[in-house]
Amino acid sequence: MSNDKRKVVICVAGLTGCGKSTVARRLAEKYGLKYLSGGMALKELALKMGYVSQERGWWETSEGTKFLEYRLKDPRFDKQVDEQLLKCAKRGNVLLDSWTMPWLFERGFKIWLEASPEVRVRRLKERDGLSVEEATKAVKEKDERTREIYRKLYGFELGEDFSPFNLILDVNQLGVEEVFQTLCLVIDHLVFAKRG
Repeated sequence: MSNDKRKVVICVAGLTGCGKSTVARRLAEKYGLKYLSGGMALKELALKMGYVSQERGWWETSEGTKFLEYRLKDPRFDKQVDEQLLKCAKRGNVLLDSWTMPWLFERGFKIWLEASPEVRVRRLKERDGLSVEEATKAVKEKDERTREIYRKLYGFELGEDFSPFNLILDVNQLGVEEVFQTLCLVIDHLVFAKRG
């Protein structure tokens, strides 16, 4: 199946504030892969329902928190987004920025970015201009609610079960560029060199 060369699927996951979306977009661009974000797809559904948007840090606002609560009660939005991501994953040539795909899609190269709560709070504070207290509360609430959604929906423990992952990278001491370069090195050798 020479067509297999075109069926590259890379999944990037990690808890809020670990830098996954930033690095995932850059990796998709570098390797010419379609970039798909589960979080962005869910946000688009929220906006269609009348939730109010802002460009950055939406999930940490009161609107984002309200939508998280709504998703806890009604899982159809998560299922809808995951079905779309699975369809795209099966076609290949895609990089998925998703919390669920590492568990739901059997193939692909799966990366978990590990960052401590302190590092994630600091990044959220800097990114969204929050106080330490606001960022701490946002991280804690989002972690708890998101874990609960996926535990109820699929039975996996986000941030605790690392069994689907090919690579777990501790990003606590790494800058954005160092994370990107490290992942490129690994992907070049473990994804593209094997296909060459």
